[in-house]
Amino acid sequence: MKLTKSLIARSSVGLIVLALISLMGACSKKADTAQVESSVQGVSGKLIVYTSMKESLISNLKTEFVKQNPGVDMDYQSAGAGSLMAKIAAERESGRIMADIIWTSEVPDFFKMKGDGLLIQYKPKGLDQILNPLEGADDYFVPARLGTLGIVYNTRQVTKPPTAWNDLLGSEFKGAFSIADPALSGTSFVSVALLKEKFGDDFFKALRANGATIGKGSGQVVDDTASGELAACLGVDYIAFDKIDKGATLAIAYPPEILLIPSPVAILKDTKSLDAAQQFVDFMLTKEAQQIIADNGTLPTRRDVTVPAKYNLPSVESAVANGIKIDYISMMAEREARISSFKAIMQK
Repeated sequence: MKLTKSLIARSSVGLIVLALISLMGACSKKADTAQVESSVQGVSGKLIVYTSMKESLISNLKTEFVKQNPGVDMDYQSAGAGSLMAKIAAERESGRIMADIIWTSEVPDFFKMKGDGLLIQYKPKGLDQILNPLEGADDYFVPARLGTLGIVYNTRQVTKPPTAWNDLLGSEFKGAFSIADPALSGTSFVSVALLKEKFGDDFFKALRANGATIGKGSGQVVDDTASGELAACLGVDYIAFDKIDKGATLAIAYPPEILLIPSPVAILKDTKSLDAAQQFVDFMLTKEAQQIIADNGTLPTRRDVTVPAKYNLPSVESAVANGIKIDYISMMAEREARISSFKAIMQK
């Protein structure tokens, strides 16, 4: 049977249409596959974190974060908070802050950065899962851990563990208790401010009358306690626990009025990797990240994370409920006056 030219033409058109439909379907499947792959890969880019956290902690967190976000090239700089803030100031002066994330324990610095317009407002996922003792942050920063300070004492010298701050006025601690210089240590400054808020200058006067002194840095006073030069000091949790893990004869006691210092994390406004920075802040509030924080001897902000029993830390709920409250903005404004007043008492 012969095909007419018209029928042949119609058949050719039909074949072309079928081919186009098939091609479009293949392209659609390819696009869908690419979209799924993109979803699996998550965010990408370079992420730089400035932090005052100890090397082992930030290193462990980096490992887990990159595992969950393989597209992100994360790097960090670990240094003292004062050094990091000086670096940020210098970078700001030169035109651009290089870090995407800042994470330290110096709460006043975060209020200042917020006021100076250096931070990006961001409400992270998981915020409803944490206990947040900070007021006035307005989603510019959020605590990723809760640092504590207690009475770190040498178990060779102190036979009866202290249970109250006034125990430091006893004979066992006469001439053998020290507080790090608040002019050198931001953590010590906040601790001194908290103790003054709760007990007033009379407490420091009584400490001085019992021979208490001003030491150097937060690490140094713990070292002096471990060596036996001091019977006790006002000490940071993870610093003491690092010494204990290495065999030092130290223990830490927590009086009912807890010295609680949140460690905020925030996104800096100059970030060129906003998606990765937001993902990092989200990550810091996850159970996985919070467990890493707890395993390193400091309190997480999530209540559903298990803190190793060997650290004998107060519970997250107890620490937040019993932590001494203070107005950080006023404290920051009165920094120099507070330090001068403390030193005038302790150096008499």
